[in-house]
Amino acid sequence: MQASWRIGSLFGIPLFIDSSWFFILAFITLVNALDLYTAWGPVLAWSAGFVMALLLFGSVLVHELGHSLVARSQGIKVNSITLFLFGGVASIEQESKTPGEAFQVAIAGPTVSLLLSGLFYTIAQVLPTSGIVSVLVLGIARINLVLALFNLIPGLPLDGGQVLKAAVWKLTGNRFQGIRWAARTGQFLGWTAISLGLLVFLLTSEFGSLWMALIGWFIVRNASNYERITTLQEALMQLVAADAMTREFRVVDADMSLRQFTDEYILKDAWTSHVYPYYAASHGRYRGLLAVEDLQFIERSRWETETLHSIVRPLSEIVTLPEKTPLLEVINSMENNQMKRLTVISPAEAVAGVIDRGDIVRSVATKLNLEISDADIKRIKAEDSYPPTLPLPAVAKATTK
Repeated sequence: MQASWRIGSLFGIPLFIDSSWFFILAFITLVNALDLYTAWGPVLAWSAGFVMALLLFGSVLVHELGHSLVARSQGIKVNSITLFLFGGVASIEQESKTPGEAFQVAIAGPTVSLLLSGLFYTIAQVLPTSGIVSVLVLGIARINLVLALFNLIPGLPLDGGQVLKAAVWKLTGNRFQGIRWAARTGQFLGWTAISLGLLVFLLTSEFGSLWMALIGWFIVRNASNYERITTLQEALMQLVAADAMTREFRVVDADMSLRQFTDEYILKDAWTSHVYPYYAASHGRYRGLLAVEDLQFIERSRWETETLHSIVRPLSEIVTLPEKTPLLEVINSMENNQMKRLTVISPAEAVAGVIDRGDIVRSVATKLNLEISDADIKRIKAEDSYPPTLPLPAVAKATTK
């Protein structure tokens, strides 16, 4: 079943509706219709309730658009805006580079909501107080006020948490410290909301209090996710290529003929489950990488006389990284170049090692004391993909360099 649907775009930003949005749309329509039923009758009450629900999500959309446009003004790509059960979320590809810029992105949404609240409240003052239009306009003014104030609660994933993160980042000079403070504040507030919601329900049997508990659960889950991703980001910045690389490669004589190379290495290694990268060397120097697929461009009749020099790819022409390269840059380079493995170069311009996705996962797991078996590492290497529980490409891409 499709989880979300694209409904268009604003300012070049794709807009999506999550399947959970339909549930909350119906719920809000019902609540508003019941409030207006006695005064206006069924048709008008249900119509007004539906319009009010749409206006709520329109306000959420504009709120998220505020974040998105400020982020884009900083050169940050905004992938999408999605409306879902708890409101909306803007998928912003990277963090802001300074605490000041992070504050600007965070405060943009509540600022837009406050401005909309003031605008609609002003409009309501010139409308007849008893008309349905006045009720709707006043309702949307209140909605935007609540939206702004609720989002300013100082805990992630709310905007107030982002503001707190920027403030701690500014005071300590450490962005990760800011995220941890805001994430833990969010966890505390979320657990408080869950406890109060359940307590009120047990004492009064009011189902509305369960909504508070549900929102608390959403905050706890997302705040915990922020903290987990921050831990990954820190690990990726502390680890370097030398921490993850292996010596699982072969060095062969560049003066060897193509036929000899095929017989002594390729055919023999084909019987094993491990495929090694090959590097050619001669006279004590590395000449480059040997790509087995390049053999197909040489006629077999010439394999006896042609040497590996004819197919070697010089190190200067392939993607290489120094041993001290932060692991997050290794991941970004591997993803950007769509490569299965990368070559690590020593200060002496020799091949120090190779890194693939399995090696990266192993080094991160060791750093964070995560349990991962050799069989899992072998499977990751074979499938050439990261496990869903370690979204390393997204984390590395989002990390400020």
